Amino acid sequence: MSVMPGTVRLGGRARRLRRSRPGPVTLLSGGILALMAAAALFGTWVAPYDPAAQDLALGATMPSWAHWAGTDELGRDVLSRCLAGARSALLWPLVVALGTCAMSTSLGLLAGYRRGWIDAVMMRVVDLLIAMPGLLMLIVLVGVLGGGIGWAVLAMAVLFTPGDIRVVRSLTMAQRELAYAEAARTLGLSRTRIMFRHLLPNIAPTVVAGALLSFVAALVALSGLSFLGIGLPAGTPDWGLMIEENRGLLDLNPWAAVVPAALVTIAATAATLLGDQLFERLSDA
Repeated sequence: MSVMPGTVRLGGRARRLRRSRPGPVTLLSGGILALMAAAALFGTWVAPYDPAAQDLALGATMPSWAHWAGTDELGRDVLSRCLAGARSALLWPLVVALGTCAMSTSLGLLAGYRRGWIDAVMMRVVDLLIAMPGLLMLIVLVGVLGGGIGWAVLAMAVLFTPGDIRVVRSLTMAQRELAYAEAARTLGLSRTRIMFRHLLPNIAPTVVAGALLSFVAALVALSGLSFLGIGLPAGTPDWGLMIEENRGLLDLNPWAAVVPAALVTIAATAATLLGDQLFERLSDA
């Protein structure tokens, strides 16, 4: 089947992307995230100790051959808890990023392509949500709804979506005026087909980069909520919660708080760099 001029197919772009050679920044950031993803999947099984096992007689100790990152005040192995905590630290931000990406892309395409009263109503709601203090609203919503991680993820996905809707909408408005979109309308293609088969591939670089930035924002925000004691229950292996639990051990074993804090920083930096590199490579593909 012939392709209209200006139309980009996701499959062809993906094939060209696979044939191109990734740069060192892409390899490094992707490799770091791949290792962290492996820890999230298999960290509980490869951890040298049971993450929940306590040794009150041992207490907080500095790193040693037996405990590479030391132990916390309950005698729990910090490295084992970091490996086990990768699952909650990365899984929930991924859920937020995927939910935000799906909602913002669908609603942004709809508003930017249909225009009219749909666009007007949606943009007023978006303006209202953007005007609200995001972090304060997040803390209030999670506290009112009960403080569970599920409510935190849902509230975060809703609060992160408006900004991305505006970006997708503006890109869609620019694309809908180009010749290939006009040709698709002339051929009588449905609005849904035009939006998702023709317009979406052309804005895919921004959508992918935005999804990774949403992951970074959710990672930092959820770690902050865990630090405040909102979301996950106390004692759960989680990087943000470990920072809060071990911040009083800086004189006994600072690594108990430094290691999980460093993991959050490294994951956020790697995802940001990967999003920037993917945007450039997808734009050129």
